Amino acid sequence: MERFVAFLRGINVGGRTVVKEKLKEPFNSLGFHNVSTFKQSGNVIFETEIVHPKEIEDKIKANLCKLLGYEVSVFVRTFPQLKSIIEQNAFKNQEKEGTSFLVTFLTVVPVYFPLHLSLTIPKSTAQVISTNGTEVFSVTHGGGEGALPNPFLESKLKVKATTRNINTIREIVEKYDSIIKN
Repeated sequence: MERFVAFLRGINVGGRTVVKEKLKEPFNSLGFHNVSTFKQSGNVIFETEIVHPKEIEDKIKANLCKLLGYEVSVFVRTFPQLKSIIEQNAFKNQEKEGTSFLVTFLTVVPVYFPLHLSLTIPKSTAQVISTNGTEVFSVTHGGGEGALPNPFLESKLKVKATTRNINTIREIVEKYDSIIKN
């Protein structure tokens, strides 16, 4: 059985609140095992025998829509993928004081990447600094800019996206990757 993380877009933001137990229901009903949520922002850890992330995403998306009554974008990653994101250390040359380091997950690798990096998001100090295909790395410098990379990247790349702080990704890997798989 393989362990995955589903990063869900728009859970517990914008007035759409979903309690942990309700959020776990669609995963349990799909027969996934050891379903757990991390923090209140749409991070769901689970195990399944299904090995193709796209197939998993489609099943979760359909079940969430049925349960919640609205479409939720789903971004499934394996623990090796998350470890690779951490080990890539995309933020190594960035100033740490007052900076947030963000990873934006994309549904697909954009056919065309129209941005020349590093680039400052207009009317802000937030910067998009690099990409590795289905992840884009950004830094923000406070002042409520943490949410800026997601809509900016969606509009420029024409794909769905969800963003997490690199610390959240580290915490998920530290907490759940060390659990012995059944």
